[in-house]
Amino acid sequence: MNPKYYEELKKYEEYINRKNIPSDDYNGIFTRWNNPVLTAKSIPLTWQYDLDDKTNPHFMKRLGINAVLNSGAIYLNNKYYLIARIEGWDRKSFFGIAESDSPVDGFRFWDYPILLEDTDKEETNVYDVRLTQHEDGYIYGVFCSESKDKTTSDLSAAVAAAGIIRTKDLKTWERLPNLITKRSPQQRNVVLHPEFVDGKYAFYTRPMDGFIETGSGGGIGFGVCEDITKPVVDEEIMTSIRKYHTITEAKNGAGAVPIKTDRGWIHIAHGVRNTAAGLRYVIYAFATDLNKPEKVIAEPSGYLIAPEGEERVGDVSNVAFTNGAIVNKNNELYIYYGAADTRMYVASTTIEKIVDYVFNTPEDPLRSVLCVEQRCKMIENNLKILAEQGE
Repeated sequence: MNPKYYEELKKYEEYINRKNIPSDDYNGIFTRWNNPVLTAKSIPLTWQYDLDDKTNPHFMKRLGINAVLNSGAIYLNNKYYLIARIEGWDRKSFFGIAESDSPVDGFRFWDYPILLEDTDKEETNVYDVRLTQHEDGYIYGVFCSESKDKTTSDLSAAVAAAGIIRTKDLKTWERLPNLITKRSPQQRNVVLHPEFVDGKYAFYTRPMDGFIETGSGGGIGFGVCEDITKPVVDEEIMTSIRKYHTITEAKNGAGAVPIKTDRGWIHIAHGVRNTAAGLRYVIYAFATDLNKPEKVIAEPSGYLIAPEGEERVGDVSNVAFTNGAIVNKNNELYIYYGAADTRMYVASTTIEKIVDYVFNTPEDPLRSVLCVEQRCKMIENNLKILAEQGE
């Protein structure tokens, strides 16, 4: 074995075993953790190097990794699992499962990435899987299935569809047909609701006219289908609507699988707005009714998580994006989010705090003068409290 293997293996083990540290920044809502939970450095050497001295005498990377991002997440048997989007030097993405006893560090990939059934010969790329532990007994993964747009000679033009896989052990995966939404030509950021709705499978969708631009797509949609092995949604009802001059102005989409609480379903989604420097992705939250999960009942103003510091820098800067969150047996909530399409971070809070945030944070009044009035009322009340306490 080439001596460089052992040198690089030592670096890899030190990187995997480093402890994460909570940030001392405070907002009362969540705690950021300083270190990324997954990066390209988290990928095993055996995935990148040919260890045969005869075919790789200089110990070169043969199949390098560019980024690890946008992980689905699930909590099983007291362990934390992230199914990450892994992008190679060749720009192709694929899925790998990382496991840890801790929610914030120590994630180690299994021996092999997931090899999906090759059921669609037009499919070029897959990414951003959401994991739903459904009441039917299966764990479902819904992801973006990307193919070339053959209606144009533009090599950057693509078609996006929602691919579906399912498993019971995270090891053996069954590929189901892609979701069909009759009124939307393309779909990305689709999430399967964890419970039946009137005996049917329910999906949160993102109606799109094109691969990048939403066009007439008005926000996050909601639709149902009878049979998930033949998934067809006839009609999409809009839930969280895009609004002018807000964090969702350009587009928005479902993120993590909705979290059931006694007040409603908590959704952790992403919103996008345009800036002079390009698109800015942030994470926001809202709640829907327990019995009518398409009905928004609370939507706090502004974003929950925005990219900060080093999180802003990477292949696609100024992006915070989530498609995975975990609630453990202690009702602690861990939100895993991709930063700049390059690496994965985590923020932690509790169910009690996220419910408080979603239901008690004021809504956006949508105009500057009204936002100032809203803030002034809070300031006035605060000054009264301070005066009463002699501050």
